[in-house]
Amino acid sequence: MTPPPAATEPAAPPARAALWKRALESRFAPPVLITLILLAGNLSYGILDSYQKTLLAIGTSVATEMLLGRLLLRRWPHPASSYITGISVGILLRSPAFWPYALGAALSIGSKYVLRFRGRHLWNPSNFGICVMLFLAAGSVAGLSIQWGNNLAAVAVIWVLGSLILWRAKRFHITAVYVVSFFALGLLRAHITGDPWQSEISPITGPMYQLFIFFMITDPKTTVRSRRWQCVVAFCVAAVEMLMRLDQSIYAPLYALFWVGPAALLIERWIDSRRMANASKALEPGLASS
Repeated sequence: MTPPPAATEPAAPPARAALWKRALESRFAPPVLITLILLAGNLSYGILDSYQKTLLAIGTSVATEMLLGRLLLRRWPHPASSYITGISVGILLRSPAFWPYALGAALSIGSKYVLRFRGRHLWNPSNFGICVMLFLAAGSVAGLSIQWGNNLAAVAVIWVLGSLILWRAKRFHITAVYVVSFFALGLLRAHITGDPWQSEISPITGPMYQLFIFFMITDPKTTVRSRRWQCVVAFCVAAVEMLMRLDQSIYAPLYALFWVGPAALLIERWIDSRRMANASKALEPGLASS
């Protein structure tokens, strides 16, 4: 006698681990994280001049991305990248006027489509736009320099979430090398200047550094390919920043990445071209003999 078929059990709900994995790997995870940084910083310490100015930067960034992407690439770009750029400009720029937020966002996105080398843009968009505004419109704008204060709860939450996202994206090593280098070189700066070591390492708890270590130096489009050289570049950014801090530059991390990042990409392109040229030369005798 054939036994009755076993009752079909309902499908088990997705494991929590799988849900977390998909959430961390989603393209919307970085925008959620940067929104968290904005809300935590503003609700706790009032880092924004106004929400209207930040919304203007976000709107300008997304609109510029959509327009240039459609006109030049014949497609509608995903808005996640331009949202991150706009919110970064809105957080990191300070001005009593509205126009620097719109212009900074437009310059940031425009750099992706204008300043290109062999089909790839060289600067992290928000890093480029903010540095240009700080340099060319110093009389009208300033950079964010407010710290989180003594309460590190907001920083801890953001660092945990940011580290998880970068770990899933296989880019955590870039942030880790930079942070370790920053602390080591901060102690060296304290030894050189005679200032308390706490004052040399405390800036990394500020909102500017949260954006810098999680979004700017880890940008996949503007970092070199090799994992080893990504670590070398992260250290070089920290080293150049240290030298600029010794020269009393308050925007040292932004300027350091502005110079080091594109230089690293150009060197990588030059090495690639030399390898291709050598490979072509190696094939020429074989082609001639055939």
